[in-house]
Amino acid sequence: MTYRQISYEVHEQVATITLNRPDRLNAFTDVMRRELLDAFDATDADDEVRAVILTGAGRAFCAGADLSSGAGTFDYDSRDPESRATGLTEDGVPRDGGGTCSLRIAASKKPVIAAVGGAAVGVGATMLLPADIRLAGETARFGFVFARRGLVPEAASTWFLPRLVGISQAMEWAATGRIFDAAEAKSGGLVSRVVPDADLLATAREIAAEIVHNTAPVSVAATRRLMWSMLSADNPFEAHRLDSRAIHGLGAGPDAAEGVSSFLEKRPAEFPGKVSTDFPDFLPPWP
Repeated sequence: MTYRQISYEVHEQVATITLNRPDRLNAFTDVMRRELLDAFDATDADDEVRAVILTGAGRAFCAGADLSSGAGTFDYDSRDPESRATGLTEDGVPRDGGGTCSLRIAASKKPVIAAVGGAAVGVGATMLLPADIRLAGETARFGFVFARRGLVPEAASTWFLPRLVGISQAMEWAATGRIFDAAEAKSGGLVSRVVPDADLLATAREIAAEIVHNTAPVSVAATRRLMWSMLSADNPFEAHRLDSRAIHGLGAGPDAAEGVSSFLEKRPAEFPGKVSTDFPDFLPPWP
């Protein structure tokens, strides 16, 4: 796919996906949605990609849905046919477009680091939730503004947000729909770090480089799947069951042997496993 509203770059085994409508504060469109789906398919398919950074060009991460269509922006039946191609739920209603995007990010086999500068509002906030690590620049602003637009939170955020920040904090942000700053996002657990704006991408790249240079790709992919899927497990024995299978399978493999040998020999590890061919087939699909 030739991208029009995002950019895609791979450097030193890190893919950077940038929302790229800076003149519109990277407002979300169906074109952007389809391009993001394609980009995350590309990162999963490329064994050279070890981590993904998701960020925005210019003054914002994403200022929410593009509202240029006016009052009918969220009226599905009034959209052009191409913008309606999201499929249907089992209830026979059109799938929420933001949800197709967030669920694709959630399904990534590569760790996702979100680097947020400026506004992250509406879908610009909800698409961040499936990222594994969320960083904010000092001027970042967040808002789950849906109730102020006569809507409910989309992009499966009613599942993600309470699990990340707790039900009380999630309801405060969603019920008020107010904009809040990076400091509040950190204190509430939405982001793990707040850094100077000038250091935002460099910080994301440092974390990505630490993954690239020190970890086994298959181990990270399997850990990501286990961590997220176990958020809704009925009890810890389900985690124990899958952990046991993973330890048994990976422990007998070449990556574990290399991990131990490189430690004992005091040298950098060179893990041979590839996510495309060696990802454990017994881990359940998620989401």
